[in-house]
Amino acid sequence: MILECPECRTRYLVPDSAVGVGGRTVRCANCRHSWFQDGPAPASIPATDAPAMEAPSFAGPGFAPVGYAPSPVAEPITSTPDAGFDAFAHRAPFRPRRNMARVRTIASIAAGLIMLALVGVILWTTAPGLAQQAGFNIGPAQSPLRIVDNPIERRQMTNGSELFAVSGRITNPSSAAQRVPDLRADLRDENGRVVFSWTITPQQRTLPANGAIDFNSAQVDVPASSKRLDLSFVGEAS
Repeated sequence: MILECPECRTRYLVPDSAVGVGGRTVRCANCRHSWFQDGPAPASIPATDAPAMEAPSFAGPGFAPVGYAPSPVAEPITSTPDAGFDAFAHRAPFRPRRNMARVRTIASIAAGLIMLALVGVILWTTAPGLAQQAGFNIGPAQSPLRIVDNPIERRQMTNGSELFAVSGRITNPSSAAQRVPDLRADLRDENGRVVFSWTITPQQRTLPANGAIDFNSAQVDVPASSKRLDLSFVGEAS
């Protein structure tokens, strides 16, 4: 039979023998309210059930007769049972346990994909030359941009160091805007061997059609054996 607390409306599914034909006083396990519960019709109780006033051997899920303290049992039901009712199904506040190993695996994969995407964006937008140095073939192998360099300036500084300065201009003779990669400066000796190199970062990364930007850079104490300067875009042949 189903009992319903008149105070908080919590409902309980209990066997008929727990109440008996004559009924008994019961207490709600939810709000502790006590009331006298009438028993079921006599025909619904088997002849072998205990007498009405005898202490029941089963206190029923979620309620107890006054003065009787059964061990904890099932939670009260929250809806009227039907033919498909399952007393052992998950009900609030119980929830199925999550597979934490699976959750952590999915989170790790998602974090890795996000990091790869961020690295790709950085390499593409802010450091195309670095990407090519690292072995990533990003963008065309030969840029339509042109480099026009000015004469090299070598000057002795007051502290005894030698200042090596280079300047020039990057032009875009094409009819479309172009990305501007880093410049690579190679100093070579009289045999053509590179003895000193450094990278020059342009003032802007995008050059409009038929546009031009200036660049300049300086280094201190370059090798005295340097005889020739080669300028190229990072990733291209000098």
